[in-house]
Amino acid sequence: MSEFPAGFSTKSDLAYDRVRHLIVSGELAPGSVLAQASLARTIGISTTPLREALRRLKQEGLVELDAHRDARVRPLDATEARDLLELRRSLDPLAASLAAQRRTESDLADVRAALDGLEALSSSPSATQLASHHRFHSAIHRASHNALLVQTLDGLWVKSDRYRRHGLETGRSDEERDARATEHRRLFEAVRDGDAGTAAELMRRHVETSLGARSLDRLARTDAPA
Repeated sequence: MSEFPAGFSTKSDLAYDRVRHLIVSGELAPGSVLAQASLARTIGISTTPLREALRRLKQEGLVELDAHRDARVRPLDATEARDLLELRRSLDPLAASLAAQRRTESDLADVRAALDGLEALSSSPSATQLASHHRFHSAIHRASHNALLVQTLDGLWVKSDRYRRHGLETGRSDEERDARATEHRRLFEAVRDGDAGTAAELMRRHVETSLGARSLDRLARTDAPA
């Protein structure tokens, strides 16, 4: 009998998955100290595999570890928010353009289903709400049929979720939510119609007005000298 849930080859993999989810979902807030003994008990493992998982999360930029073996969730950072936005500003439009050129009928069905399943994001979004938006964008990414691009964008999306939550803290008006819904619909239509130029331009504007961009603006104003 397996000592831990199916899908995980080691206890370190299990710890990595659980802690990463807690960080990305916001359950472990940016800057919060990780009580390792308590966290290990909650997961049902010893501290040794947890430490291995924390080292992996440090490499991803989600956790900070110091010489005294203390650990905390990495605070939100304006530089990282800028870096993420710059990459997405270039790569998301590329994926949308390629999707318009290469999409299959199966791809279109996936994008259409994801569009129909989109949930409006509240000021404190649930994992389900965020996942519905990831599902839509991921369907467009996959329709590009560029495996390296898909893998890169998936990683950027997950790392950006913390900044999306931060961007939502100030709330959004009904007009803003309606505008985003319209953008999503138009993106689907451009991909469906094979209009690569329009798909790329729509995606570029979508990223530039994204929650990640709003988070960057908030963080930059907070870091600016008085």
